[in-house]
Amino acid sequence: MEEYPAPGLDMMFETQIVHIKGIKDGLLVTIGEGDWPGAQDALLSSIVEKASFFQGARVAMEVGNRVLHAAELGALRDKLADQGVSLWAVISSSPGTEQTAQGLGLATRLSLPRPERTVRPLDTTLEGENGVFIRRTLRSGFKIASHGHVSVLGDINPGAEVISDGSIMVWGRVRGSVIAGAGGDENAVVCALAMDPTQLRIANLVANLPGKKAILQPVCASIRNGIITVEPWKLKER
Repeated sequence: MEEYPAPGLDMMFETQIVHIKGIKDGLLVTIGEGDWPGAQDALLSSIVEKASFFQGARVAMEVGNRVLHAAELGALRDKLADQGVSLWAVISSSPGTEQTAQGLGLATRLSLPRPERTVRPLDTTLEGENGVFIRRTLRSGFKIASHGHVSVLGDINPGAEVISDGSIMVWGRVRGSVIAGAGGDENAVVCALAMDPTQLRIANLVANLPGKKAILQPVCASIRNGIITVEPWKLKER
């Protein structure tokens, strides 16, 4: 795994089992050997001790081969958020921990360096955007929250919730709660193969679906003239 020092950042803090350093995407926290409760307490103590340094930081956490469950990762993410720290990635050699992190909408890989260009490419390449891909049906009790776009290959069942600062694409049926543009982006959209949500929200607007009837065809919801409209999902040339 490549590491990149954050621009202008040369500070490093260590405890007995926690190592924190700057990387390209924020801060990388490496958890050494030891029990998980002790590691979590050590990390939180470091953050409280250096509160001004960590305020607003984006953190990626490397946990080795530890097997961590959704409740443990979710609890740590909430505690970090209380300190003004955003947990955006969990790096693990455990397939179970990696799957759990993905289910919580967390990244499981750090960005790789861009190769140096020796030949100038044609201006036909489109830049991608950050996003999370979920390959499963989300059942009641599941909650996905992401700063990027969210794509779900499966259904969103009643009692499940997806929250995205970007757009939400569902290759299945939406029957739970979906919130796109959660940070206020009114250009965000929600698209699905079938739409029957318990709640559909884009930015600060809540959709008022006619008759609360299920829409059993591919549709895309977006903000038009100050309201959320639902239209057939068709490819549009730009």
